[in-house]
Amino acid sequence: MRKFSIYILGLFLTIAISSCRDKNDNFVAFSLEQDLELGQQVSNEIESDPATYPILDDSEYADAYAYFGNLVDAILESGEVEYRDEFAWEFKIIADDSVLNAFATPGGYIYVYTGLIKYLDQEDDLMGVLGHEIAHADLRHTSRNLQRIYGLQILLSLLVGENPSQLETIAAQIAGTASGLAFSREFESEADDRSVEYLAETRYACNGTAGFFQKLVDQGQAGGTPEFLSTHPSPDNRVEDINKKADEIGCSTTPLNPTTYEDFKNMLPQ
Repeated sequence: MRKFSIYILGLFLTIAISSCRDKNDNFVAFSLEQDLELGQQVSNEIESDPATYPILDDSEYADAYAYFGNLVDAILESGEVEYRDEFAWEFKIIADDSVLNAFATPGGYIYVYTGLIKYLDQEDDLMGVLGHEIAHADLRHTSRNLQRIYGLQILLSLLVGENPSQLETIAAQIAGTASGLAFSREFESEADDRSVEYLAETRYACNGTAGFFQKLVDQGQAGGTPEFLSTHPSPDNRVEDINKKADEIGCSTTPLNPTTYEDFKNMLPQ
């Protein structure tokens, strides 16, 4: 009888999991609530460690955050972000000029380092990076990664509420690696493509993400791509793929090149 009950439970859970298709039609065993909970826990871990993550105070740097927020909002209001209304979409600037990095946690918490902001040449390039990171969250890449890493057994225990502390453990691991979990070639390409689709519905150059990679190539730093954008495929291949996607959509690749981007950089700690 016990074996039969276990079989029935397993069958029920298998059926439930097989029906876990999200808004992007991807299989995600984590519920939306668990995504939000995990993202909040990762955010708490990050903000409790100012030595590792020196986040700029949003009151002291109100002008910088207002500028930054307008960029984020332009993407969120593009009509292309599937979880626009469900996720938190909070953003923070981390004060470290030595780090070319940005990352997103589940539930839409976005972090960008001052080093990356100052490295980029124009607003369109930063919009491309933001689009890429928003895409990682919106496509639920971290949760989909966790499925691959932790496997069915742990996911089942989370789904039925048997191991609530597991999410806390996972959150600490993600926060401890700064960029969370390394993404596959597939996920990086998905985020690149989705960034183009987001920006195509804004006034910015839809291939903005390519600007960052092109600068790396031009400066001979192709082998030193920051972890957040991965080293696979290579920067020059990604420039080609992003521009190809832009051509397929037929969206504008002309940058705004506003002088206000320099003003934004000057709002940050010097």
